Amino acid sequence: MPVIDLKRYQTTPPAKKTGAGAAIPSSAGLWEILNKDISFGSKELSDKKKEHLYLELGSLLEAGINLKSSLELITADQQKPKDKVLFKTILDDVLGGATLSIALQKSNRFSLYEIYSLQIGEETGKLNDILNDLAKYYQNKIKQRRKIIGALTYPCIVMATSFGAVFFMLKFIVPMFGDIFKRFGGQLPWITQKIIGVSEALENNFYAGAIVVLLLVVAVYVFKKTPRYQQFTSQLVLRLPVVGGLVQKIYLARFCNSMRLLINARLPLLKAIALIRQMIAYYPIESSLKQVEEDIMKGKTLHESLKQFSIYPPKMVQLVKVGEETNQLDYFFLKIAEQYVDEIEYKTSTLSSMMEPLIVIFLGLIVGIILISMYLPLFQMSNSFQ
Repeated sequence: MPVIDLKRYQTTPPAKKTGAGAAIPSSAGLWEILNKDISFGSKELSDKKKEHLYLELGSLLEAGINLKSSLELITADQQKPKDKVLFKTILDDVLGGATLSIALQKSNRFSLYEIYSLQIGEETGKLNDILNDLAKYYQNKIKQRRKIIGALTYPCIVMATSFGAVFFMLKFIVPMFGDIFKRFGGQLPWITQKIIGVSEALENNFYAGAIVVLLLVVAVYVFKKTPRYQQFTSQLVLRLPVVGGLVQKIYLARFCNSMRLLINARLPLLKAIALIRQMIAYYPIESSLKQVEEDIMKGKTLHESLKQFSIYPPKMVQLVKVGEETNQLDYFFLKIAEQYVDEIEYKTSTLSSMMEPLIVIFLGLIVGIILISMYLPLFQMSNSFQ
């Protein structure tokens, strides 16, 4: 296996040129871009398209087709003009002498996670393995997301519909009954008074409430990237029963998958952690990895550093310790990730099964209370007429 000279990743890249004579950035400057933020916004290619790209490219290369012909086939297969232009640009860069990783980097549509992994694959002659790993990574990510969305879609629809029905009753039905009761006069039951009071409060403060909700949405949008907001929201979510543990396992599975792929690509541990720290958009893990980097530079082992953070369960830390002692970190990160994915699938299906009847019962009680509170005075009035 060729030996990778990782020292050269820390050198300064040559200055970029503009125009037709633009120089292709050398791989020597790749480590410098680790200090830049990674955007997972609309600029990046979707996970589904990335999965197709790596799966098709890996299959074509394994079949003995060279990189140029493989990219030509993938480009010709694109249906959307925007995607066709993107892959045509990547193909032109490769034909101009750039490696696949540098061509993807120049497109600004791929994360450093992929670029760095592909570059290591090119250096070691294991590009096919890296492509297959990336395809599997995005395949699992998409599969996990679909299962979570599929499990929570029905409960969310039921909840939204039910709250809409309750809102309609409080906004329109209850006020009509309230007007009828005022005409007849007399003392209303306690529960009827409270429901009418809620309806009147909703009517009187509807626009003020809408403005408050709008301001909250704007505030979340403005402050969502600040460390304090991320720390507060992540701690709040982690304390929620069932949901907190589910969210924790989702991000730990992604962390372990990322570590497995980068370590399997023979990336040094410190650089793998530095790269993943920029990739993980989850404050507890992102902030902990800063300290982990410093601890490892001071001579601590990975498991010793992870142990001081509550976000990493003791069982996971113990398995990481075994992986370090046996020099099989990639294998143990794979097993941890698989275990968490299985637990996520089970908990998601369980959560969905629990939520559906609970939502129906809870909102059924609310609707029942509203109906009883409206009909109770009518029963009292009918008895008085008798």
